[in-house]
Amino acid sequence: MNKEQLTIFLGRPAHAVARDLIGCTLLLGSGDSAAGGIIVETEAYTSDDPASHTFRGKSVRNAAMYGPPGTIYIYFTYGMHYCMNIVTGNSDGQAVLLRALQPTQGIAYMAKRRGGMSTENLCNGPAKLVQALGVTKDLNGKHLLGCGFHLTRTAQNVKVAIGPRIGIIKNAHALLNFQLSHSLFISPYAKRKKFHS
Repeated sequence: MNKEQLTIFLGRPAHAVARDLIGCTLLLGSGDSAAGGIIVETEAYTSDDPASHTFRGKSVRNAAMYGPPGTIYIYFTYGMHYCMNIVTGNSDGQAVLLRALQPTQGIAYMAKRRGGMSTENLCNGPAKLVQALGVTKDLNGKHLLGCGFHLTRTAQNVKVAIGPRIGIIKNAHALLNFQLSHSLFISPYAKRKKFHS
């Protein structure tokens, strides 16, 4: 997608974008050095959601979530992992957490970064995805298109399963986790949850 297409696509409510990202292809880099794959699991977060980092308003930590659609929001969790979100909506504190990819390109590069993991386990979790793609905290607050990312929408219909988000306590019942039905590449935690199409 070009900048105009990306702005239109991402400038919608997080839950709509999170669903529609399933089946899209996300690559970082170009040519033979590109790495990434098909997005198979996402989660939506908005400013009126108690589980969102923007629930209590804007801060230094979450400032990127108030950026224009396509802004990258990176946060540190559990004292050891980074996770990547794509900002959506109208600069109002919404974002989609990228939880899992099905690797399709640059698999050797990703495997090296992940210590030789199997293809199925390269990107089946938000921290794993970040590590496999080589994403760093330096991308926080930057725009997808300015960092070498390429997002391509799928031309075919995909079957999306919906269920509760993973690893949260607040608003845990909300059905805001979206995944590609029957995918082998979703996170292990999501595989244990009950989802419906």
